[in-house]
Amino acid sequence: MSSRRLLASLGALALLLAACSPQYPESCPSSKPIGLANAHEIADDDNLPFRFPLGEFANDSTFLCCWFGVSNECTPEIKDCYEYPVLLFHAAEDYWGPAGTPVYAMADGHMSFSGTAGGYGWLILIDHPQTNLYSLYGHLSPSRWRLESGTEVKRGDLIAYLGDSDENGGSKEHPVQTHLHFGIRAGQTADYPLKGEWRFMAGWVRLCPQDLGWLQPSLVITSQEIPAGGYPQPRVAFWTRWGFELLITSILAVGAVGLLINGVRKKHRFLPLFPGICAVAAGIVLHNRMKFTYALIVVGIFILAIGIYCFIRRSVQRG
Repeated sequence: MSSRRLLASLGALALLLAACSPQYPESCPSSKPIGLANAHEIADDDNLPFRFPLGEFANDSTFLCCWFGVSNECTPEIKDCYEYPVLLFHAAEDYWGPAGTPVYAMADGHMSFSGTAGGYGWLILIDHPQTNLYSLYGHLSPSRWRLESGTEVKRGDLIAYLGDSDENGGSKEHPVQTHLHFGIRAGQTADYPLKGEWRFMAGWVRLCPQDLGWLQPSLVITSQEIPAGGYPQPRVAFWTRWGFELLITSILAVGAVGLLINGVRKKHRFLPLFPGICAVAAGIVLHNRMKFTYALIVVGIFILAIGIYCFIRRSVQRG
């Protein structure tokens, strides 16, 4: 395939993705803050499946900042507005707390992600397969102790601490007030892509969070109810959910194949090895965030095998 045809194909694919973009709502159902007066009782009862991720609570409404489903528009009941250029809706609940406040796992589960994530500072995601949920804990401290990805946790296990205002996604020039961004969603982390409105680490979204599988955290925990078979995931078109990942994976795979062909044609001894190495490396780096990169790893291994064959053949010919 010529470079012009390749660019034309990628352009058509990009237009198709743009055509499939959803219509954004002008408003979404906004929840009401749930009282936290019984949080200690919930945390102390080991027979309950869920607990709040913080151990210290204030009983007044100032403890809860941005509740679930509220928009970023400046309204009288919102003290702090997020000035985004578009209308967004909050897919989690924010809880104030001093830096160094312990954060606990809300339920038994597997830590699918623990690392830095842009405006989140340090971010932790925990899959809870027994209820078909995953929980998200943002604005944690990267400088304090925290658990790493892959750790199995129990309800109430210490996982991290709240970060200081200059390390929790903020900086000395633009500090972010210390708080916990706490989200709960139906499904598992791997069920959602890295980018787009369906991304697995969303905080503010343009679609209604309820339609994307996000749940009101305080309501889930205070109700302690688990539907039969776990919380159901929302149904969405395959291309809407995975289109971006397929596009990125396809570009990387096609690029690796093109580099391999170019290396073979130019008869360089080592050049055919690099496309496969790069493709496998990209798949490994992205595998915790993008589902389809496993296919990229397979393609990379295949390309690398061809590159090794070409390398050995040319070494024999030169010998």
